[in-house]
Amino acid sequence: MKKLYSIVMLFMIIFTFSQINYTITPNPFNETDQITLTVPGNQIDEAAWGVSNNAIYLWSWSLDTNYANSLDSPTNGSWNNSNEANKLNYNSGTDTYSFTFIPTSFFGRTGIGRFGFLLKNKTGSRQTSPDIFVNVGALNLNLTNPLPNSLTSVSSGASVGVTATTNVAATFQLKANGSVINSTSVPSTSYSYNYIVTGDANMELSATDNISSKNTSFIVQVQRNVASVPIPNWIKPGVNYNLNDNTTVGLAIYAPFKSFVHVIGSFNNWQIDDNYLMNRDTTNPDLYWIVLNGITPLQLYTFQYRTNDLRKVADPFSPQILSSYDDSSILSSTYPGLPGFPAGQNFEVSMFKTGQASYSWQVTNFQRPEKENLIIYELLLRDFTQEKNWQSLINKINYLKALNINAIELLPIMEFEGNISWGYNTSFHYALDKAYGTPEKFKEFVDICHQNGIAVILDIAFNHATGRSPLVRLWNVDPDGDGYGDVAANNPYFNQTPKHSYNVFNDFNHTSLATRYYVERCLGQWLTEYKIDGFRWDLTKGFTQSCSENDETCTNSYQQDRVDIMKYYADKQWSIDPNSYIIFEHLGTDAEEQEWANYKIAEGKGVMLWNKQTDPYNQNTMGYKENSNYDRMDHKLHGFTNKNAVGYGESHDEERLMFKNSSYGAVNGTYNVKNIDTALHRMKAFGATFFTIPGPKMIWQFGELGYDFSINRCVDGSINNGCRTDEKPVAFTLGYDTEPSRKAIYDTWAQIINIRKIHPVFNSKTYTVESNNLVNDPNGLITRIYVYDNTLTALDIKNIVVLANYDTSVKNVVPYFPYGGQWENLMDNTVLNVVSTTAPIALQPGEFRIFGNYTGNLSTIDENSTHRLSLQIVDNPVQNGMVKLVYHQAKNGEITIYDMSGKKLDSFPLKTENGIYELRTHYPPGTYLVHLKTANGIAIQKMIVK
Repeated sequence: MKKLYSIVMLFMIIFTFSQINYTITPNPFNETDQITLTVPGNQIDEAAWGVSNNAIYLWSWSLDTNYANSLDSPTNGSWNNSNEANKLNYNSGTDTYSFTFIPTSFFGRTGIGRFGFLLKNKTGSRQTSPDIFVNVGALNLNLTNPLPNSLTSVSSGASVGVTATTNVAATFQLKANGSVINSTSVPSTSYSYNYIVTGDANMELSATDNISSKNTSFIVQVQRNVASVPIPNWIKPGVNYNLNDNTTVGLAIYAPFKSFVHVIGSFNNWQIDDNYLMNRDTTNPDLYWIVLNGITPLQLYTFQYRTNDLRKVADPFSPQILSSYDDSSILSSTYPGLPGFPAGQNFEVSMFKTGQASYSWQVTNFQRPEKENLIIYELLLRDFTQEKNWQSLINKINYLKALNINAIELLPIMEFEGNISWGYNTSFHYALDKAYGTPEKFKEFVDICHQNGIAVILDIAFNHATGRSPLVRLWNVDPDGDGYGDVAANNPYFNQTPKHSYNVFNDFNHTSLATRYYVERCLGQWLTEYKIDGFRWDLTKGFTQSCSENDETCTNSYQQDRVDIMKYYADKQWSIDPNSYIIFEHLGTDAEEQEWANYKIAEGKGVMLWNKQTDPYNQNTMGYKENSNYDRMDHKLHGFTNKNAVGYGESHDEERLMFKNSSYGAVNGTYNVKNIDTALHRMKAFGATFFTIPGPKMIWQFGELGYDFSINRCVDGSINNGCRTDEKPVAFTLGYDTEPSRKAIYDTWAQIINIRKIHPVFNSKTYTVESNNLVNDPNGLITRIYVYDNTLTALDIKNIVVLANYDTSVKNVVPYFPYGGQWENLMDNTVLNVVSTTAPIALQPGEFRIFGNYTGNLSTIDENSTHRLSLQIVDNPVQNGMVKLVYHQAKNGEITIYDMSGKKLDSFPLKTENGIYELRTHYPPGTYLVHLKTANGIAIQKMIVK
């Protein structure tokens, strides 16, 4: 099937599994003739296909006169966005669809022997199947035995009958491996010959009339006897290095339904050589293995497996692969010394090199942030830096650290189709994609993240694999012999028919032991080889085997098999790395998500779940009260025992908040949310009402700079749903990080995250979120968040009150403080004396407050600090000229006194990390700022001198 998918977004593909009827006139025809393809209208259910104006498109490809060398029509467009040039004409009078073209012009080539086609809607969510093939030329050659492009396996010396017919009289010639073994001189419309097989041969039959020639081919192969030998204990499926011998490498592949497997590669000039025929394991006869001897250390070798049915594939457990499709466009600045793809080969090939030095990790005992305190920065490297590589991301580590995030979640970096992708079109889950750089550079990135207290989480798509995956290609239906096709019935990894309604590409069968082994090995590779800290599991709804592709209700409802499968995988991941993070993108029922969130919490585990609150948050930032309640940021409303809901207002899958703010924001008199500065200012309130809610949080890249390009922006600047995964402008290149109104969001968010980081009260499970409580605020768009922990000491803030006004006019917000007294505005360290807990506070539109009960210690910690620092003034206001300063965690500390104008008055170094510093004042009566600067940050107190 000519559908080598290279699209990158996740969308639903629904097949119509019935052969359509069609006519082509004239027929037969030559490649320079104008022809018309006609399909009856009743072959297409326009309503089910979701098409308007009869928008049906032709997806087509051509083959040469040997029915090989397939090339797509240049006007196909992309699979999810067909070119208008390929739209069929609808003929209402006859209720037919038609398309008229000249093959040489339409396909942009000559020497066409056959073309294939299917019909689809514009986005590719509906299509006809199977593919249809049409012969080109007045002379038609039909090989009746064996079938064209087929494989015949027989014993040496056996006879194979070759038969064919033509529509006009012709002479015939049969070749084996390029040598003529039989020919006819008398024209005829039929051919028959018995070929005696003496070895493997590529067979070619040609027919010639007075005008033209046609060719067809097939393969005969001698069957092999495979030795059954126990596999050595140091070899498992994949590439295996012998720790005791750098001159040997062990290869193994699981290949049920294959009768023999050869290894071909640079070590044997890519030839079929029975010296490289793999053994069959005695315990598991579906496991083939071989030991390659005489390997030269530090020399790069490339190879593929070639099975008895002519499938040539790379090893599915390759740490990296070379691609005949993608490698030529990878820049040397991104991947220095990238090996060239082997000449004369195709698809993907694996590599190995013995004797390589291991990466020298600088951090070997990384202490991961508590999962309930994760501030995750979701990032697509392709669009994060202009260079799009690991080194450029390493160069931005200070930018990320200063934002105070403690985790980076990368969109899939496993080998995906193409180099410009979101990464969800994965073909090799075990392999690092080369588009972003070398394995060593990725390890350096992880290492530097760990040095800066930042965990690395990988998004991984185990729901599916693309058609390039060797797990698909080893067992597929390939009618045109191009190596690609739909999943075959005997495929041990995939379902022929998807078992859920969100299918893309090829649907893994997660009840299969083969699939489970594959997933477990891939988890181990990333956790151990690259020391990453956990995974975000994409599209976990797809792991059920109990539904169908047309039953969305079933897919979205509780499925016990899915609960059990995902618990199984969670156990496997924790068995590899007990403290690794597990995040499911499920977005399903509370009943099902509770099964994972509360799983093994007594052991300190439990799975985290994505908690999408994009729509209600965006309603607030735009200034609309309808559907604006985001109370479900509270994990308790999901039925989770612990704070395992990863809340987010933006993700890679959602429209950008700022795009909707500036495009659709509310207007109230002169206050206009569509105004860019107004919209940007309101994003500060989003941060205040987001980060202050306890539990893990996630932000999408550049949200902190008010990124305002639509998720559907095309490369040419237009907006179209088909451009969802197109490249987007890089915020740094646009100068967003230095634009004051955008940098103000970054600074505000960093400060809020830091406030959360330094105050233990935010670790509490006792909190409430009131977003737009219409009882207290009939007009809506007022947020109150209350966080409290009565077990904390008197030196710690025990209560947090967050207020925000998302309305488009000034609001007198009743704070409902839990008690009166002094409350500190944690954003500017001012103190509010609360006499009445219900006395309203006037908030401008888009304004917020974050209050903590005043402890007598005004402190902010430098945003890069990861330690708890405190400074306290005893007997403040100061009288009698003597001050006692109590400090903790003041490593390499220095005390500096400033007046309120910012003028530096005095500075005193500290000799101890914890203690009391006695200061004799000589300052006039007034208010002063006492700064304690340390290696751990900065603490500030106001000192009043009487």
